[in-house]
Amino acid sequence: MLMVRYFIYVGGVLLALLFVSDAYLPKSPVVQTADTDLPVIRIHSDRKWPERIVFDTSRPTIVAAPAPVQAVAAVQPPASAAEISAKARVRETFAQFVPPEAKKPAPKPQRKRIAQRRAAPPIMLVAQQPQFGLFGNNPWRSTW
Repeated sequence: MLMVRYFIYVGGVLLALLFVSDAYLPKSPVVQTADTDLPVIRIHSDRKWPERIVFDTSRPTIVAAPAPVQAVAAVQPPASAAEISAKARVRETFAQFVPPEAKKPAPKPQRKRIAQRRAAPPIMLVAQQPQFGLFGNNPWRSTW
């Protein structure tokens, strides 16, 4: 809390000094320069860009010729539903039916898995290093 109060007081004093110095110190003269005094700088490049492309939109657009129509072999329309008997329709339906078992390939036989015991890694006993810093024994810390 002391730091906040310090910054408020010091900041207020510095701001007040800024306003006082602005009021009492003389203003710097504003220099007016004309644009005619400045030198003319022209930059030229050695790179030559390609010519500008101009699209003539007054001419009609070119339309591709239609593709030639190929003759399609005449297909006889199927007989109407009234002409086919009920037994013939059922026979045709079953002729197109494929059972789901026939669609799937036979599953591959699974190999038997044998449980294997794996050897545990050997246990290594090591000496623990002393800890330094905030969390362990600190040799630089004096004990009184």
